[in-house]
Amino acid sequence: MPEIFSPPPMETATFRDPEAALARIREIYERNTAFLRENFAAFLSGRVPAGKARATYPFVRVTTSSHALIDSRFAYGFVSRPGIHETTVTRPDVFGDYLREQIALLIENHDVEVEIGESDEPIPIHFAYKRDINLENSPPSQEFEKIERPLRDFFDVPDLAGMDDTIINGTLEVPEGKPQPLALFRAGRIDYSLHRLLHYTGTSPTYFQNFVIFTNYQFYLDAFVRIGRERVSQGESGCLAFVEPGDAVTRQGEDGRVETSGTPRERMPQMPAYHLVGEDNSGITIINIGAGPSNARTMTDHVAVLRPHAWLMLGHCAGLRNTQKLGDYVLAHGYVREDHVLDEDLPTWVPVPALAEVQVALEAAVAEVTGFSDYDLKKVMRTGTVASVDNRNWELSEHTAVMRRLSQSRAIALDMESAAIAANGFRCRVPYGTLLCVSDKPLHGEIKLAGMAGEFYRQRVDQHLDIGLKALERLQSQERERLHSRKLRSITEVAFQ
Repeated sequence: MPEIFSPPPMETATFRDPEAALARIREIYERNTAFLRENFAAFLSGRVPAGKARATYPFVRVTTSSHALIDSRFAYGFVSRPGIHETTVTRPDVFGDYLREQIALLIENHDVEVEIGESDEPIPIHFAYKRDINLENSPPSQEFEKIERPLRDFFDVPDLAGMDDTIINGTLEVPEGKPQPLALFRAGRIDYSLHRLLHYTGTSPTYFQNFVIFTNYQFYLDAFVRIGRERVSQGESGCLAFVEPGDAVTRQGEDGRVETSGTPRERMPQMPAYHLVGEDNSGITIINIGAGPSNARTMTDHVAVLRPHAWLMLGHCAGLRNTQKLGDYVLAHGYVREDHVLDEDLPTWVPVPALAEVQVALEAAVAEVTGFSDYDLKKVMRTGTVASVDNRNWELSEHTAVMRRLSQSRAIALDMESAAIAANGFRCRVPYGTLLCVSDKPLHGEIKLAGMAGEFYRQRVDQHLDIGLKALERLQSQERERLHSRKLRSITEVAFQ
């Protein structure tokens, strides 16, 4: 075994002041990642380390001894049972406000101190950099090229065995005497997702907002870009900046003129994201996940570590009822999960319920934008079950079997992404909702063709996006505790939201 060399150990300290606790987290994280970067720079210059450079993530720990009940209206901010509860944390530049709030709730609800110290979870060298390790370092010297031993002989690298989702899946088995988890994700898993988000979306995690729209068509992003730029250029209240792939940031300067920094990407990433930045990350992010449940799961797996307050699916679907018209809306209140991307982590027997707060916001937004209300709203929207499948050519399957399953489930619409987004919201404790727009009716001879689809998109995209934005604005105005409700929490739950 190679000798391990690390920065001098920092003593674990206790705090009753959340701000002081956060400062300690920052101190540990910044010092330890700097240590790794300095040693990696030396490694690139050809200096072979005498051993293995290692630094670890900060931890947050709380110990309670009472079964006393906490305010039961809250869904988070307290541990479910006495004992030691602990998690590792990362990127205080991204999660500073979040960590401060979670720590403050623990101190207030349990009347205890929190401990901050160095954990035993190594920081992978790749995650000591906030962007890409290859892009943040100059080309290696000729001396580096002569080193024949692999990188992991000298530094810790990402270990997927320690980055699984056993906590959010409810399958974690904690050995006797070991601390219980304090958060849904540990630091290494979070860092992994932050780097994946940058790769897939082309924007840094610091720009992601707490309210997220997923869509499966670029048309929605084009409309969002136009709206975002207009809101920033007009100085609309609460719109601090607009961010595009490549971290191109548009904002109003002090003189009222619009300023842009950064360079937009010439080639779009796989799932581009745009961000209308609000105070305290209270704005709106939109991501084009493309077609298919695999993309839907991939992106929600990674966005979930940011702990957003709500996410919505806005997309197109096949209408399954003869009474539906092209352009009608479907508000999902249930899902037939035949996409299979989450079957092992969230079995299909687990119900994925509609969330009242999100449903009410979506229905009110449809009424506001379309001008219909009460019973007349049925002219343009139906509430019902959405079937999500993993076969884009489902129409070509054996017709009798398809009709039987759709009829038995009472499905009124079919798509490929909605069930995965809702199910992963349920699994990851992120409030979710789905509003789809009927773009074709294959069972009734109205098949999506190029000319018809183009005209449909021109007529409906702007209105559909406007509804989604207004729904999120309604959710933004609600108390956070109402959104992160007890409906999403399990019997034995972690304290962090």
